[in-house]
Amino acid sequence: MQEFDKSIKVGIAGLGAIGLPVARWLDSGVPNLSLSGVAVGSKKRAEKRISNFASSPPVIELGELAEISDVVVEGLPPRFFADIAEPVISNGGTLIALTLTSLLERMDLVDRAATTGATIIGATGALLGFDAVRAAAKGEVYSVIMKTRKPPSGLKHAPFVIEEEINLDSLVEATCLYKGSVRDAAQKFPANVNVAVALALAGIGPDRTEYEIWVDPFIKRNTHSITVDADSTYFEMSIAGVPTDENPATGKLTPLSVMAVLERLVAPLTIGS
Repeated sequence: MQEFDKSIKVGIAGLGAIGLPVARWLDSGVPNLSLSGVAVGSKKRAEKRISNFASSPPVIELGELAEISDVVVEGLPPRFFADIAEPVISNGGTLIALTLTSLLERMDLVDRAATTGATIIGATGALLGFDAVRAAAKGEVYSVIMKTRKPPSGLKHAPFVIEEEINLDSLVEATCLYKGSVRDAAQKFPANVNVAVALALAGIGPDRTEYEIWVDPFIKRNTHSITVDADSTYFEMSIAGVPTDENPATGKLTPLSVMAVLERLVAPLTIGS
């Protein structure tokens, strides 16, 4: 019997707290997945980061990555999102997006993907329960409420904190920085609420999904709690992720979720909707 070739070439955009662990994992050897190339802002810095790889991938420009990859993992600062997303969509490739706050501002790319045959996958990241949320959304959902609590180090560079000149180091108790819709939160905290946008897109949308973000000087983990009330179910979920050493705003579970997405693309058996 003839074997079906499911090998996929994966490009990595960004070699930070998400991209580097994923690139290193691919370099270690994963069946039917290969590292086709990496693209970052500084070529010299990228070459240094992959210098100990078993097989050093080419370091290229962002716009070129889509040309040599079947799948591109986007792990970039928000300002670079369009630079990688647009060519991947135009080429009909698969984009694994992590900066979902940026995708929320460019939902035209979803319409574009429908015409080019491209696929956009919002990685689970540091959250949980998307299967249940997506299923509940097939019926009537009354409310989705998410609350995030982070240590000060994970929110210091948020535009809202900087613009309001909030001194997070002086806090002596947990403080609510924001309460409102996910759509509004995405503008105020573009690098911090990607998980909330993912939840909103999986469920009832960014305008109806309620969101709170707290800074808590007494915790060391990024914690998220979600409550969903629907005609088919009611459930509460919580998760406390361990921040990465490189970027406290990113949890260690996030790059692992990307690995799980990639494995799912070539797996003969998958579990979950």
